[in-house]
Amino acid sequence: MALRLGEQVGLEMPDIWPVYKGSSFNIWEPDTGTYYDSAVADEMIEHLHDKRLTQHSKSASAFAAQEHATTDNPDTLPCLHARITFRDVARATDTRSLIAALVPGERVIVHQAPYLLRVAGTPTDEAFLLGVLSSMPCDWQARRSVELHMTFEQLGLLSIPDPGKGNPVRDRVVEITGRLAAVDDRFAEWASEVGVPVGSANDEATKRDLIHELDACVAHLYGLDEDDLEVIYTTFDEKRPERYLDRLAAVIEHFRRLT
Repeated sequence: MALRLGEQVGLEMPDIWPVYKGSSFNIWEPDTGTYYDSAVADEMIEHLHDKRLTQHSKSASAFAAQEHATTDNPDTLPCLHARITFRDVARATDTRSLIAALVPGERVIVHQAPYLLRVAGTPTDEAFLLGVLSSMPCDWQARRSVELHMTFEQLGLLSIPDPGKGNPVRDRVVEITGRLAAVDDRFAEWASEVGVPVGSANDEATKRDLIHELDACVAHLYGLDEDDLEVIYTTFDEKRPERYLDRLAAVIEHFRRLT
């Protein structure tokens, strides 16, 4: 029987994690298979834990808002859990300007793909935010100002239409987003917290229909009407105003059931 190298010399092979960059993910695609590098998991956990402990005392750091019990526990490190990340390099001339995704745990991310740290709220709030950020109505808004980079400052300027928990359209955004994001068992814990099954939207037709419904729900929460939707989808690619007409028709079909 053939043995692996680690078994032959009596050593335990270390866990290796992929290191993500911007092209490592896409909208509703958490892992493209393209990585910046790889890293030894234990070394990364130790390094990131020490780094977080240091940053917790700095008021400008997002970690400053965390409870001490969270910061002191290495099991709560973001790299171990699913989290929202987005591409830093994003231009108005690209197919999409705001490219965000829920990426799985056991990943390290370089600075070209900033991530959002949840210091309050719940995974359902996280799902709602991801749904809005991944919609074309929100992206159309981002394309008005994005030139070369999607920075935290530009992200913070975006209007996020949140009617609060209990709103049926918001709840539907959470459900749709959860199903689209939880593509496999790497997201089982997050999907359980959101209340959706894993892998329920992997069929291409189902996925496409849910994406169109999500656009409709987000447009409804923004308070848009059908004329507004026509402007969004016919000006999203100003050189090809006909490019998204089929998507517009599908979105309006869902939109009319909401109004």
